[in-house]
Amino acid sequence: MQTVTIDILNTKVVRLLQDLELMQLIRLRKDKMKTTNLNIEISKYKGAMTKQPLSEIDKQLSELRNEWE
Repeated sequence: MQTVTIDILNTKVVRLLQDLELMQLIRLRKDKMKTTNLNIEISKYKGAMTKQPLSEIDKQLSELRNEWE
């Protein structure tokens, strides 16, 4: 078995690749590197907002909306 990484330039290719997979000629896998990078991005912002009561959030939203009027 040989692993090849490709860059898809046209979305129509995805359907062709899926057809090849249905014929059991290839196996499609998700790119683990992109998933890892996404997890790093998410963890960077984790905990950036603190939990607040709904009444406080509603008050802040009202204040922001009033600033635009």
